[in-house]
Amino acid sequence: MIDPRAIIDPSARIGAGVSIGPWSIIDADVEVGDHCVIDAHAIVRGPTRLGSSNRIYPFASLGDATPARVYDGEATRLVVGDHNVFREGVTVHRGTVQDRGETTIGSHNLFMAYAHVAHDCVIGDHCTFANNASAAGHVSVGDFAILGGYAGVPQYRSVGAHAMVAGMSLVLKDVPAFITVAGHPASVVSLNLEGLRRRGFSDAAVANLRAAYRLLYQTGLRTAEALARIDGLPDPEGHLAILTRSVRASRQGIARRRRDHGD
Repeated sequence: MIDPRAIIDPSARIGAGVSIGPWSIIDADVEVGDHCVIDAHAIVRGPTRLGSSNRIYPFASLGDATPARVYDGEATRLVVGDHNVFREGVTVHRGTVQDRGETTIGSHNLFMAYAHVAHDCVIGDHCTFANNASAAGHVSVGDFAILGGYAGVPQYRSVGAHAMVAGMSLVLKDVPAFITVAGHPASVVSLNLEGLRRRGFSDAAVANLRAAYRLLYQTGLRTAEALARIDGLPDPEGHLAILTRSVRASRQGIARRRRDHGD
């Protein structure tokens, strides 16, 4: 399962059932979990921990040092969960001591060709980065979020759970959970109704989220006032709490509809 032409540091820890292709490089301080598949010409630098059943395609590079100017060779790491797919040319960098010291990726994510995850990012579970989508340093992306092709998220922004960033969009404001944004800069389009449908959200859950969306974006209320109203809505499945937490956690202010002006 391990090609003799692969270059593997003696200190690397390789789990059971791992496949490593020719001319790939597994560096020192790397742990590869059980049943991972690492194709030819892939690179995994350390310190990096990969969970189980991850798939790394050719010319992907995981765990290398960030090019951020503040980084000066300090010991930082990359931690990756289980069942992720890193397609051709994907790059994922370790953290910096100026922030978390760690880049963290959850499980069941898909990173399509040439996607990029920079230093100190936190990526949840079941996310999709389409071709050439990029998250700059210190970005957080919630569970089930989707970044379309060539979408860009600059430093310190966040994309909430179940949100959708359309292709070629530039995210300058934080994207709340369950929201679709598009444009350059990205503005709010609607709820991510197609995503909710695909994930089997109940009619009642969608109705509750529609009501919350109207309060947040269609009533003219200030953000704090809208959140207070949303807090009073029934929330048996906890989805509204996810939405309001994502808004309250915003560091950059939340994305707005194009015709809206400020809070």
